Amino acid sequence: MAMNPLGLLPEICLMAGAVIGLLAGSFLPRNRQWVTRLIAVAALLASAITALTAMSGAAAETAFEGTFAIDAPTGAARLIIAVSTLLVIALGAGELAGHPRESEIYVLLLLASLGAAIMAGANDLLVLVVGYLLATIPLYALIGLRRTPKAAEAALKTYLLGALLGIALMLGVTMLYGVSGATGYQALTQGLAEAPPTVIIVGIVGVVAGLMFKAGGVPGHFWVPDAAQGAGIAAAAFLTTVPKIGALVAAYRFLTAIPETIPWPLLVAVLAAASMSLGNLAAFAQTDARRLLGWSTVSQVGYMLLPVAVAGQADLALPSLLFYLAAYSVTNLAAFAVVASAPGRGSLKDYRGLVTTNPWLAGALVVSLLSLVGTPPTAVFVGKLTTFTAAWDDGFEWLVIVAALNTVASLFYYLRWIVPVFKHNEKRPGAGADTLPVTHRASTVTAVVASAVVLAVGIFAGPVLTLFSGPMAQ
Repeated sequence: MAMNPLGLLPEICLMAGAVIGLLAGSFLPRNRQWVTRLIAVAALLASAITALTAMSGAAAETAFEGTFAIDAPTGAARLIIAVSTLLVIALGAGELAGHPRESEIYVLLLLASLGAAIMAGANDLLVLVVGYLLATIPLYALIGLRRTPKAAEAALKTYLLGALLGIALMLGVTMLYGVSGATGYQALTQGLAEAPPTVIIVGIVGVVAGLMFKAGGVPGHFWVPDAAQGAGIAAAAFLTTVPKIGALVAAYRFLTAIPETIPWPLLVAVLAAASMSLGNLAAFAQTDARRLLGWSTVSQVGYMLLPVAVAGQADLALPSLLFYLAAYSVTNLAAFAVVASAPGRGSLKDYRGLVTTNPWLAGALVVSLLSLVGTPPTAVFVGKLTTFTAAWDDGFEWLVIVAALNTVASLFYYLRWIVPVFKHNEKRPGAGADTLPVTHRASTVTAVVASAVVLAVGIFAGPVLTLFSGPMAQ
């Protein structure tokens, strides 16, 4: 029996934090709900530390009869998820402190993070479905907690699309199980060898469609910009970052179990081209900062799908995917931290003169946006360079060219946000970043620290790539 419960310590920490936080929030008075924040932070720190310890320890293995993989991609996903959720709590400190549902928000964040981690380590189709549901259901509540018309619309769109593509995911799982007689990935590879290719393709399309909803890529992307604009800032930062980590690692692991005779790489390549192109084209017309970041995240999924298209074929595919996920997560959260630091600045033109009123915040915004473009020496630049190399080396030259053209095109709508930052600002009462309330200073610090990490990771990318390199458990 291949069973190692201690290997699941990062997930156990998240689950324990959610349960303790829920119980504590039920008994604490409303003016002391901040205690649940400490519980959530402690759980995430414990999860990150145990994940990092596991990555530097034993070789790849599995748990619970091989249904959950404990290997390099799982360890990297655990670490990125925990650190990203910590950054979400930090940037949302001003917004969440004193919120009527403060304790519930932290519990939902922990449960959604747990679901993303389970998806990343799933080595069985049924475990993948469980992780999908656990990562999805808390998002509906997180989006709708703002209780505004836009939040209600975003929550409804997310729910309907999540239900539809969740059904597609389960239908794909059912079809693959029906023709292979197995749900474990290793047995699935053997069982699909003699199965009808048409049925396999339909099953793959269903599973990938469900994962694209979680990742926010085509065809499951419609909810992302609405949710990014309508949800609270902390929820928006979370849903545009953390679900992607679990979904894309899950997609990589799942597709490596599919026989090479099935042309799934072309399917992923088409989805990659569609996601990056549609996301960039839609972002050009946006004037709201959060909605622009929503469409930006759709385009970023396209770039991250490049190594997934060559999963198991290129040596650089896995480390480049994990590195890109880490780089994007810190970069995107840095941008959202800037938005959280200036809650009165909704549109791009509202950031006019930010460099004068708050140069540190302006610098963080410029670094994060240039990193999203892929400008050296930022972290996303290294991520794009490695993912492009992996796809090019395995014969997807056309996809790399499409990605390069989209990268150049994206510079223009990011510049629409950057340019006003350096323009002179007419004095408007209460509009300057220097008049922000004290409760938002934590998000300002988060923005500055995260942008500094973006530069540091870009400059010293070698050790990070080495950390994320490792075998996958079979």
